[in-house]
Amino acid sequence: MSITHKPGRDEGPAPEDTRDARDTGAAETAETAAATGAAGAAGAAGAVGGPATGGGTGVDAEPADGLGAAGAQLSTQPVDTLNSTPGLGVLGWTRWMWRQLTSMRIALILLFLLSLAAIPGSLIPQNSNALKVEAFRKAHPDVSPLYDRLGLFHVYSSPWFSAIYILLFVSLAGCIVPRTWQFVGQLRARPPAAPRHLTRLPAYSTWRTDASPEQVTEAARKALRGRRFRTSLAEDGGSVAAEKGYLREAGNLLFHVALFGLLISFAVTSLNKAEGGRLLVEGESFVNNVTLYDDFAPGTLYDADDLQPFGFDLESFSASYATSGPEKGTARTFRANIHYWNGVDGKPVKGSIEVNHPLSIGGEKVYLIAHGYAPVVTVRDGSGQVAYKGPVPFLPQDSNLTSTGVVKVPDAIDKNGKPDQIAFKGFFTPTGDPSRGPISLFPDLAQPLLWLTAYHGDLGMETGVAQNVYQLDLTGMKQYQLGTKTGVNALVIKPGGVIPLPNGEGSLTFDGVKTWASFTISHQAGNESALISGACAILGLAMSLFIQRRRIWVRAVRGADGDTLVELGGLGRSESARIADEIGDVAMQLVPDAPLKPEPDPAEHDGDPGPRTPEGAADPTSLTDDEGARA
Repeated sequence: MSITHKPGRDEGPAPEDTRDARDTGAAETAETAAATGAAGAAGAAGAVGGPATGGGTGVDAEPADGLGAAGAQLSTQPVDTLNSTPGLGVLGWTRWMWRQLTSMRIALILLFLLSLAAIPGSLIPQNSNALKVEAFRKAHPDVSPLYDRLGLFHVYSSPWFSAIYILLFVSLAGCIVPRTWQFVGQLRARPPAAPRHLTRLPAYSTWRTDASPEQVTEAARKALRGRRFRTSLAEDGGSVAAEKGYLREAGNLLFHVALFGLLISFAVTSLNKAEGGRLLVEGESFVNNVTLYDDFAPGTLYDADDLQPFGFDLESFSASYATSGPEKGTARTFRANIHYWNGVDGKPVKGSIEVNHPLSIGGEKVYLIAHGYAPVVTVRDGSGQVAYKGPVPFLPQDSNLTSTGVVKVPDAIDKNGKPDQIAFKGFFTPTGDPSRGPISLFPDLAQPLLWLTAYHGDLGMETGVAQNVYQLDLTGMKQYQLGTKTGVNALVIKPGGVIPLPNGEGSLTFDGVKTWASFTISHQAGNESALISGACAILGLAMSLFIQRRRIWVRAVRGADGDTLVELGGLGRSESARIADEIGDVAMQLVPDAPLKPEPDPAEHDGDPGPRTPEGAADPTSLTDDEGARA
């Protein structure tokens, strides 16, 4: 009377076991071989070795006289019914290419290629930012024509990027559809009947009892159903088949479907998105109109008429910084205080925008991107008239907000009444020191200084070519000599200071400083579906990793001596001790209904040693022997 476990791998296979396993393994793919637990299958297609051990490492697949269907299709990998090489003719090659395209290996390769193809789009300026593309062309005139031919200035709409994307779609669809149908078929089918030789399973237990086979199988059905197994009673009533862990394959399919959904979401977002930026100085307003953006990058299918009617005023901007310690100058808070309205006749509502806390309005989001300072200047020309008056945004260059900027005065007139365009170029330091040069010592406005050099001539604004308002093209400009005694060409002024131009050509007055803030207005269609798909992908991956597909069979046969031989066998898709533990638990549940019958003493039989306890036998209350622990 015993509960036995399958001997370890070290004992080696019987010759017929090895032959049968080799014959079957040659026809299986890597996943199916792993699914059936073939011992020695290291994930490569087909090669299997010796018999399964008690450690749950696998089992030889023997369709003729071994496990048969019981050990097959523990996964939903589509069965390969085609020859490994294409037949002659167009149809044969077409079927072969389709089989290759829809294999998981090709899907992974395409996914890797897609990630590589996206790299140039992040390194090379795209046509959505025309100014950066133009600057790149000027800086790299030799490679720009090649980049044009390769479509590197519009990577995400290029034919080669689209080809990879579409092939990945097709490949994933070809992987998912057949696996889904096979999984549905497995859900509708009954668990496979018990194999002929339960002793070949990686986890195996047996004992003799006085209970009838019907009592044993009925108790087994109840016990397995209580453990949430799907059960099926054989037609002869002598065995029970049970299966559990379908959610593993469901998770696998969910992961791939979610990946497919992510690709669709990204495509929808890319085609229908719109994003634009706008810099506002304190007191300025913005209305959501394409002409009022500093830059606007719509998706291929986005229509500018789809812009929602809303707007906002930048009332003020507040920022605080650490004033001491190793984090001196580090920003503590950034807040843009605004009044916004939604709709043409919407009433203004007070609000604020902070970093990582965008304003949601009209189905779009307004993000606070950056901030800086805008010196307020008044420029008078040679005629004494005010040619320009207002704030001029300077762009930060470091963490202490040392900023550079340009003041362009295209409508200036010299003292002789002739047009003579004026420009100023220089630095702004919110906390500066004239003795240390144009370098800010702190990002807050403690001692603002303006460092400027003056020019006059032709700004080139009438050529029709777009210019960067923050840069000055000196091609047609001539520098003023501002220093009267030392010959210096730049002057430093504080708020209220004046820079006079030579020969009465005008002046610049530093009136004060305002703060500016930069905003990005983003319309992202498909974000919700991408989020849902991402969550489903994580859930599906977790299900496929942590849920084990497994089968258990219980057979009860009345022997010639009147005893009932009870056999339990278990098979898992992956190597795990869980199946052996589960077999032990089920056996312990059956013992009250099918109590062990003590084995007769061999000495009591004349010439008949009686049933012997197989090597490795254990007491039903102790399933922790070496082989059992590995089962």
